[in-house]
Amino acid sequence: MGRLDNKAAVVTGGASNPSLGRSMSIAFAREGAKVIITDIDTEGGKKVEDEILSSGGEAFFIEHDVTSSEGWEEVKNKSTEKYSKIDILVNNAGIAIIKPLEETSEGEWDKTIDVNLKSIFLGCKTFLPSMREQKSGSIINISSIAGLVGLERCSAYSASKGGVRLLTKSIALEYGEFCIRCNSIHPGFMATNMNDPKVIKDRGGDIEAMTETIPLKRMGTAEDIANCALFLASDESTYVTGNEYTVDGGMTAK
Repeated sequence: MGRLDNKAAVVTGGASNPSLGRSMSIAFAREGAKVIITDIDTEGGKKVEDEILSSGGEAFFIEHDVTSSEGWEEVKNKSTEKYSKIDILVNNAGIAIIKPLEETSEGEWDKTIDVNLKSIFLGCKTFLPSMREQKSGSIINISSIAGLVGLERCSAYSASKGGVRLLTKSIALEYGEFCIRCNSIHPGFMATNMNDPKVIKDRGGDIEAMTETIPLKRMGTAEDIANCALFLASDESTYVTGNEYTVDGGMTAK
């Protein structure tokens, strides 16, 4: 018996490798979930779908712009056409524009808010009605430690992720009576495509120096986040809602 047997899950931003979305999709499928992977990267999304299918899991990919309400309707229609109901929604798609506030353009600000925050509003607005009707559901919103504490050169990113944190709590309060749970995960410094060493160096950062600031002295892995998401997606967390789960190796404990 898998921890997610007989459940269907939508995971956004599931294409990149390595990424949080890919790892969560694979972990969910391994535990018995039927996984709908969405991303703007069709080639990458198909690879994750094939990886799950070749391992005996069940999944399919949908090309999806998370900033589009029409795109969300398409995901809902295709998902519910294949599976009678969606039990788990993971709002994971995100971007990071790292630069000083004065160098951040209005377009970059708007894009960050649209992808990181508006997309979660749209995703929840799309799937909450059916979850309310079935009187069950787990929504997992991927935020960041940047949504808990201020980070330099991250004004747009921090604003978007802080918004995710409080949107999550508001949904938890508003929909708890329908047995819908909503929680946020706040990753720290993760070894994923978003923190590629070349990208970090181009931003003027130093991975070794950054790692030394982490009490556990290592970067987190996508699997660390997948393990936390598995708990929140499963029936092991039926009395857990409105909470923020910090997975950061102790960075914000200081």
